[in-house]
Amino acid sequence: MRASPPHRRRIARGAGVLPGTLIVMDVTVLPTLTTEYRVAVQTLLDRAAAADGHYALSDDAWMAFVDGTATDFAAVLGLETNHDHLIAYGQVTRALGDGSWTIHTVLDPHHRFGAIDDACSLIAAALDHIDAHGGGDVQYWVSHPSAAHDEMAARFGFTRGRDLLQMCVDLPLEERTDLVTRAFRVGVDEASWVEVNNRAFAWHPEQGGWTLDAVHRREEESWFDASGFLVHEIDGSLAGFCWTKVHRDPVPMGEIYVIAVDPDYAGRGLGRALTVAGLASLGAKGLTTGMLFVDADNVGAVRLYDKLGFRVNHVNRAYRTSRPRA
Repeated sequence: MRASPPHRRRIARGAGVLPGTLIVMDVTVLPTLTTEYRVAVQTLLDRAAAADGHYALSDDAWMAFVDGTATDFAAVLGLETNHDHLIAYGQVTRALGDGSWTIHTVLDPHHRFGAIDDACSLIAAALDHIDAHGGGDVQYWVSHPSAAHDEMAARFGFTRGRDLLQMCVDLPLEERTDLVTRAFRVGVDEASWVEVNNRAFAWHPEQGGWTLDAVHRREEESWFDASGFLVHEIDGSLAGFCWTKVHRDPVPMGEIYVIAVDPDYAGRGLGRALTVAGLASLGAKGLTTGMLFVDADNVGAVRLYDKLGFRVNHVNRAYRTSRPRA
């Protein structure tokens, strides 16, 4: 598997199989992915997910990978001599709203003996790409962060940013609700949902900038199920919602994908009721684990989920830095 990339570097890392040798990883940055590379990256992501119990890319990063040809996307490929498969992958995506950048990295489970060196190689190439495309604010996301990740991030001038908690709860939930909900209507509810979502998350760096196109793209995903997208109305207006998502791999679980209450209806207990309704719908599908992601500093939401029986499973951390703007 070889390419003629616009950006390539060779990284010597660690001791090789034979005494006195070094293993060399080629790092290639591509603005688009060919079918061959797309399959190779998907294979790597699946292998890593099976080993780690979760996928390495966030939802937004996954959607950028699905597109794969956008101007706000770059793939960082790690190839090793005498191997016909990817051993490492990095991805750079750029937010359309504020122009900030996001970096994700994932290493093949069988090639993690040089994990820190490999990750540093991917980050360095990703930052070179960002510098060449205007610079700006950058986030590097890591799942299950450790002191080694803190040290590695500091090498590149990153500091700790957001901690995103993955919280899980056993299903079925004992608590019940009589809140009346209905299923999201494809082709009807998109505009009102975007309005309510963006009002409810006006403070949030990612969730507050949804567009109709972003909703339509999710509707095309294989996991989308309108019956699990619960909407609550008051006097005919969308007052809140609980959008759920079923994961079959690598571990079956039901996710509260997005949940919010219109600020005009805050303080009525709708957030808790919608959470319970969403978990009930997931439990009715035979799932035994519910899951969601929430910012660690969203104290009110964390307290609510804790009272419902959620517990923190792991942390995703965003390290932050800023590159000189061109």
